Amino acid sequence: MRCYYFVLTLVLVIALGLPAMSPAQDYILGSGDLLKITVYGNDDLTTVARVSGEGKVSFPLAGEIKIDGLSVREVEQKITKVLADGLIIDPHVSVFVQEYRSKKVTILGEVKKPGLYELNGSVTLLEMISRAEGLTESAGDTILVQRTKPDGQSLSISLKELMEKGDAASNISLQDGDSVFVAKSGFVYVLGEVQKPGAYKVDRDTTVMKAVALAGGFTPKASPGRTVIIRKSGSGEEKFKANMSVKVITDDVISVPESFF
Repeated sequence: MRCYYFVLTLVLVIALGLPAMSPAQDYILGSGDLLKITVYGNDDLTTVARVSGEGKVSFPLAGEIKIDGLSVREVEQKITKVLADGLIIDPHVSVFVQEYRSKKVTILGEVKKPGLYELNGSVTLLEMISRAEGLTESAGDTILVQRTKPDGQSLSISLKELMEKGDAASNISLQDGDSVFVAKSGFVYVLGEVQKPGAYKVDRDTTVMKAVALAGGFTPKASPGRTVIIRKSGSGEEKFKANMSVKVITDDVISVPESFF
């Protein structure tokens, strides 16, 4: 278990060192951000402007432009489109955020230091976990991100994809007002003729065979073919034969009986 969390921490440290994990171009702009806007070959258009309370910036030739809720990349594209409409031939626009407004993100659940964080700049999910001092040993395989902007969508992210497989797409850039919840791991109970009966932490991909392996494997007296799963249901409990490749769910009881011979 300690080795597992050491690996997760190592992956987190490595991931935070990669430039690809800091997607400044995906940062969502808003009131208070200070921008430097440049147009290649047109130094006279270089502008430093703060986004107003109405979510607008003033830019030469284009006037006031509404940018609240857009990413840096989208603002570059928007200004480019305005300038290309009869003002400048083939404009190349760059937007750089010189000062970030205060951004609040809440992280709760199985992290060592849950709470409300005021963050400046573009912050990824891995960076947020790091600022919350990492995961607890009870962390499960699911992270939920509840967004308030723009449409209140809820995102479910696999911790395995994010941290073990290094899936860059899962390492989303957090937005102002996001709530991050790291779910607690589920446990199953492996009883009967196994080497180490007890409760074991599992994820969404854990099979009966893997759970038995966590319990040290079958004893010489075990009857693997008669293994059953006892599962809670709305009407109480149900018991059924356990195929070794079947995936378990939280609170399952795996019962391995003794062989008749």
